[in-house]
Amino acid sequence: MQAIAAELGLGRTTVYRWFGSRDELIGEVIVRAAEPLLIEARRGARGEGAEALLDTFDRFNRSIAASAALRRFLEREREAALRVITSSGGRVQPRIVAMITALIADEVSAGAYEPPVEPATLAYAMVRLAEAFLYNDAAAGMRGDVDRLREVEAAMLGLKRARTQDPQLR
Repeated sequence: MQAIAAELGLGRTTVYRWFGSRDELIGEVIVRAAEPLLIEARRGARGEGAEALLDTFDRFNRSIAASAALRRFLEREREAALRVITSSGGRVQPRIVAMITALIADEVSAGAYEPPVEPATLAYAMVRLAEAFLYNDAAAGMRGDVDRLREVEAAMLGLKRARTQDPQLR
C-alpha cells in the first residue's frame, strides 16, 4: 500500500480511506481488469440465448485462465488471492455475479433464453463453478480445465451438448 501511495503521490492513509484494505484495493484492480474481458467476450460471442451465453462465458473463462498476472498472484499469495477473488463479502465475486446476471437477463429480455432458475441464482452458480475450475480444485484435477468447465456450464444453461470451441480461442 505504501508503494502504491507513493507512486500516486498520496499518503498511505488516503489510499486506505479509499479502499479500506490491501485486499479491497487488489479486488478493485481485478474487477476493473475483468470488466473489459467480459465485454470483449460478449462482443465476440456467437449465437443467441444459451449458446451466446455459453460462448461468452467460455471466452471470458479462457481469458482469465490465460492471465499471467492473475496466475502469479495465485501462485505467490494463494490464500490471499482466493480470499480476494472468491469471497462473497469482497469486491470481485459480487460484481462478477452482477455482470453475469445482467448478461443472462439481457438474453431473457430479448426472448432468446428461458433460464432453468432465476438469473441471479444461475449467475451465482456459474461464477462459483468457474472459481472451482479456474482457481480451487487442483486436487480433483480441475484447476484450469476450461474445456470441462464449458461442458458443465452448457449443462447448467440447458444445452444438450457443448459445441466444440473455436480453435483460435484455445
